[in-house]
Amino acid sequence: MRIAIPAEDERGLESNVSGHFGRARYFVFVDVENNEIKGHEVVEVPFNEHGPGDLPSFVKEHGGEVVLAYGMGRKAVSYFNDFGIAVVTGAYGPIKDVVKAFIEQVLEVDPNWREKIEREKKHGGNCEKRE
Repeated sequence: MRIAIPAEDERGLESNVSGHFGRARYFVFVDVENNEIKGHEVVEVPFNEHGPGDLPSFVKEHGGEVVLAYGMGRKAVSYFNDFGIAVVTGAYGPIKDVVKAFIEQVLEVDPNWREKIEREKKHGGNCEKRE
């Protein structure tokens, strides 16, 4: 299985999940076999501006089968689903920890991510720290 995670920076498994799926400059693609992380690849998003479906196509081109993200719009989720890529939203924290928790089926997600993003938009993009 190949898991795609939008990252805050290029540090790979040591990076945190980006709070802004559509603005992430990097994605970490994590290869999982037999419930173990076997490798990962950091890929810079090749475009600064994107349209509907561009990021799902990018993830598909890199073999992503599952996306773990904090927030994501319904349209993007629909594009991923059309490609047969599963989406989990509300994921936050260090990528290595998030992937391990997902593998072990104990991933805790923020059920209020949608409200937090809406509140952030109203306050000019100042991120709230997620707990």
